[in-house]
Amino acid sequence: MNPAFSELSLAEPLARAIAEMGFTSMTPIQAQAIPVVLQGRDVMGAAQTGTGKTAAFSLPLLQRMLPHENGSTSPARHPVRALVLLPTRELADQVAQQIALYAKYTQLRSAVVFGGMDMKPQTAELKKGVEVLVATPGRLLDHIEAKNCVLNQVEYVVLDEADRMLDIGFLPDLQRILSYLPKQRTTLLFSATFSPEIKRLANSYLQQPITIEVARSNATASTIEQRFYRVDEDDKRQALKQLLREKDVKQAFVFLNSKLGCARMARALERDGLKAAALHGDKSQDERLKALDAFKKGEVDLLVCTDVAARGLDIKDVPAVFNLDIPFNAEDYVHRIGRTGRAGASGLAITFVTSKDARNLSDIEKLIGKKAEVEPIELDSDPCRAGSPGRINDGQRLWRDERAAAEPRRERMPRALRVAADPFFDQPYAPSLPPEAQATWEAQPKVAVSKGLSAYIKPRRKVAALFKAPLPQLADQTAETSAE
Repeated sequence: MNPAFSELSLAEPLARAIAEMGFTSMTPIQAQAIPVVLQGRDVMGAAQTGTGKTAAFSLPLLQRMLPHENGSTSPARHPVRALVLLPTRELADQVAQQIALYAKYTQLRSAVVFGGMDMKPQTAELKKGVEVLVATPGRLLDHIEAKNCVLNQVEYVVLDEADRMLDIGFLPDLQRILSYLPKQRTTLLFSATFSPEIKRLANSYLQQPITIEVARSNATASTIEQRFYRVDEDDKRQALKQLLREKDVKQAFVFLNSKLGCARMARALERDGLKAAALHGDKSQDERLKALDAFKKGEVDLLVCTDVAARGLDIKDVPAVFNLDIPFNAEDYVHRIGRTGRAGASGLAITFVTSKDARNLSDIEKLIGKKAEVEPIELDSDPCRAGSPGRINDGQRLWRDERAAAEPRRERMPRALRVAADPFFDQPYAPSLPPEAQATWEAQPKVAVSKGLSAYIKPRRKVAALFKAPLPQLADQTAETSAE
């Protein structure tokens, strides 16, 4: 039995907000991390994705900052005291919304800044003063260089999804940002996976941290059913639609590796009559937020996305995740399927495997610690072709047609028994002239030519030309005409 939030003795404004959101009992990471953070200790927290890490760090930080809350309109009375850094824009926006709900009944201010949006509204928000700042590293550095925010009074720093920030190359930005902060501070590092790079980062910036690991590193949630199907590359869309019908899935994430493939798949599913939206890096931030909001409201059934949506997005009651492409990084598989089965709910994760995915599938098996049982899938008949039979994948390179496999193979007729279309072409070659007959061009008389030239080269004829010396006959006629 997990402990209840009432055992934490949180302030009344925070307890009221938690009760209003319907939270009663804590998850394992919350039960272990919140008391430690309330003591002001540094924390390294590792937990499966979807277990409530946001509340594990935001609630104790708000509790410790309550003595600084005030209703003053002066920005100087509202300096940045807590900084939360996240890798993606969607995750930053989600965490900011959660913190705003927790601080709903307090006077603590919070704001979020991330790229892809105009800086002017963000600058105006920062100029008013905020206690909790949620940001992505790149946009935060833009505001620091523009002197829109000052971080010399920061008391708490949170690095959420730190492994992802290192994967996408944010380490130099993190080092620059941390150099602007006071040396005496509380640093919290939360991640779904721990790697040697993460541990080196923790040793550099955390002071005697308390390690909290509520699950085996890189483990998948036990409530998620994982299925693997062998599907040919050209049949992924048909297999997806068939499994949606068979499993009665109303809403799902659909992951692909490339932005182009994501956009094409979303358009193809829309042509098939499904409510789908694309979410990838080439979309503007406004388009990405609209697609995500439509998916949360149930206006979109399939969110076709790249790994930009694989981390931390908390959308409740999503029943399934489809991996149309196996991720290149095995750890991304853990995060992808973590979009379903959140907070103890059951979920379904289906992955399509092609003949080219053997190496990536092996990496996933090593990471999750179990063998992936790849099943064949029988596709329904194609509605566009009347009477076309179903097809079954036998694990080979090509699909076999059931009807073609049942019929005996028709033997080709031997070449010797075939009837020639025209007997003339079957006759042997025979010359049309006897060997002693002389060719026409050889029978022509040879023309006498000057020495040194071939007998078959005709001499050049002399032709009168303008502006040249006159021919002898023309010259005599010209002279007689002049004499007369």
